[in-house]
Amino acid sequence: MATALLEERAGVGLSVMTSAASARSQLFEEQAMEHIDKLYAHAMRKTGNSADANDLVQETYLKAFAAFDQFQQGTNIKAWLHRILENTYINQYRKQQNQPYYSPLEELEDWQLGDAESRTATSSRSAEAEAIDHLPASAIKDALQALPEDFRAAVYLVDVEGYSYQEVADIMESPTGTVMSRLHRGRKLLREQLADYAREQGFGKDK
Repeated sequence: MATALLEERAGVGLSVMTSAASARSQLFEEQAMEHIDKLYAHAMRKTGNSADANDLVQETYLKAFAAFDQFQQGTNIKAWLHRILENTYINQYRKQQNQPYYSPLEELEDWQLGDAESRTATSSRSAEAEAIDHLPASAIKDALQALPEDFRAAVYLVDVEGYSYQEVADIMESPTGTVMSRLHRGRKLLREQLADYAREQGFGKDK
């Protein structure tokens, strides 16, 4: 399993550092390692393959450990780790692979789209919105991919990954109000695109 391999690769360096000392290393492991699955999933959707995702997460943890003295205890370590991952991806992998900031969403699983689907559907109860409840995941993936980059990021992180507005603001290094605005506009565009798809497919029409 990819996450098991990731834990092994990331854990080797950490265990060596822990045995060498220190309460600092133990604290880092206790606080940071529980987020490894989320970071790996995030990295997979950016890099598109497990090898690069493993490397990206390992690099994220190494950078985070090196900078752990700068982390303010009591603040959101999950958002801090994701921000390091984002910056690492932008500075290294994006340049190497010449990929857009948010890579295509083929890696999303159907169950991960449940929140996005239900939230966009419940925003309006028109015939089209009711039909969105029954649209295939592939249609939602296509609609998400068609959103402008900033809107797509906000919708993805809040509605698919389940982060709070403040967590997304920390990850994207943007004001909370900006995140909320992008999310509102992104949801509206997503809802419109899915409603168009529903009409094209004949959902919501009287029989």
